[in-house]
Amino acid sequence: MKKLLSICGLFAAVTVSAQSVWTSDLGNGQYKNPVLYADYSDPDLVRVGEDYWMTASSFNHMPGLQILHSTDLVNWEIVNTVFRTQEPAGHFDVPAHGDGVWAPAIRYHDGEYYIYWGDPDFGIYMTKTADPRGEWSKPHLVKAGKGMIDTCPLWDDDGKAYLVHGWAGSRATFKSVLSVCEMAPDGRSLIGEEVLIFDGHDEHPTVEGPKFYKRDGWYYVFAPAGGVKPGWQIVLRSRSPYGPYECRTVMHQGNTDIPGPHQGGWVDDIEGNHWFVHFVDMYAYGRVVHLQPMTWGEDGWCIIGVDQNGDGIGEPVHKYRKPAGKSAVKTPADSDEFDGRTLGLQWQWPANPQTGWYFNNPTDGMLRLYCRQKPEGWRNLMDTPNLLLQKVVAPDYTVTAKVDFRSSYDGDRAGLTVMGLSYATIGLEKRGDEILVTQTDCYRAKKGAAERVNASVPFRDGEVWLRCRIEQGRDKDGNPSMLCTFSYSADGKKFTKLGERFTAEAGQWIGAKVGFFTSAEITKNDAGWLDIDWFRVTK
Repeated sequence: MKKLLSICGLFAAVTVSAQSVWTSDLGNGQYKNPVLYADYSDPDLVRVGEDYWMTASSFNHMPGLQILHSTDLVNWEIVNTVFRTQEPAGHFDVPAHGDGVWAPAIRYHDGEYYIYWGDPDFGIYMTKTADPRGEWSKPHLVKAGKGMIDTCPLWDDDGKAYLVHGWAGSRATFKSVLSVCEMAPDGRSLIGEEVLIFDGHDEHPTVEGPKFYKRDGWYYVFAPAGGVKPGWQIVLRSRSPYGPYECRTVMHQGNTDIPGPHQGGWVDDIEGNHWFVHFVDMYAYGRVVHLQPMTWGEDGWCIIGVDQNGDGIGEPVHKYRKPAGKSAVKTPADSDEFDGRTLGLQWQWPANPQTGWYFNNPTDGMLRLYCRQKPEGWRNLMDTPNLLLQKVVAPDYTVTAKVDFRSSYDGDRAGLTVMGLSYATIGLEKRGDEILVTQTDCYRAKKGAAERVNASVPFRDGEVWLRCRIEQGRDKDGNPSMLCTFSYSADGKKFTKLGERFTAEAGQWIGAKVGFFTSAEITKNDAGWLDIDWFRVTK
């Protein structure tokens, strides 16, 4: 009977998520932006037949490179991840915040799907597959080196291949330039010398995130410039992959309230209409995904968005007609009943997951997280690798988790967290002979600050319902802020607020995340644990 109720609860949770938390599809042939109110930084996509496949930066979070699928560019689902662990293991077995996968590009060539990305510390990587829902090849190091980021391949009509990429000033010691290098036709190595094709220092500083295309004999490089929040989109074009390139600004904020339309990818739909998917930085909510119409002029230049103020440059839209294609209303998974043998694709760890962190228990419909001893030099949860987290998925919503805490030793802790460069928690902990439900926060966690206990009340081992209400506010400058209120319940019906309202902060290049933490002060035989019955997202 419990299994039946769990399955019913799962479908109920998915229905609520798709229909009321955040849905871009307006049901009348139009959509609203963002199409994904979630942090998919640096999105890129490709259409093959009637299917669109998208991926985005995953940085240090594992499993890496989530794969999303759509048939109309508006309704998306997570359908796969590319790899479970990231190399080199010595670097990514601990939280390497902001490192790892930067700005991937996904392309289809000769019957296979390719993803290229730059790791700013180790070089340019590639993986491929014949089926995006299936197994991807082990990441291959195309070129070792520091500072090479934001990579994109192009296979030309004559059989040659090229790769364009940007440079990270933090590693290369220079930035705001784009370069092209010839690539072996099999895509596994770069050959020849890097050629500087664009210097943005004077008019387009911090140019980055290039995407390479060819149309009507012209080579095009799409790239954002001007910085993440205040920036704009430029397009370069040339008759040669090595230039010289002409440059135009094709989208900017203009008179809209959509700041810094940043990097993304161009795609056409099944009727030949053109679209551009990109991100907009929403502070603690992360880099949410927008969809813009795109038009090509007879002069061979494009405009992204709609030229609403007549300045010859496109501006992003809030609403527009949907692209060609059909789809039921879909959103990436968020709620989870934990009834399966594997973790849902929405969940990620801030480091390579290790054996013994967790077990799936589909028989009882539970996920068990063990209390692991804090690593040496631990300062706060930013140093904890075994955090199970997912993206924030809407401006205003509630997450509730039914959990069962079983402690073993003094200092065992577990519960719910909203995680970023600052974070807050609500959970249970064992202190001496007492079990407490505690709400904490840790501002400036990335700087090594200590947690602060805001409230703590006696409780017990066993079942408890933990809740966080997320609401969008505005800071003193009018920018969006994420306000989090925590509460708990002993019966799942009456909830008691605990502690102070927390103002969330983005992570390193990502938005805040919500999920679970466990920790222990000591390691002995038979560690404590947290059994998670379900995690539900509601309006």
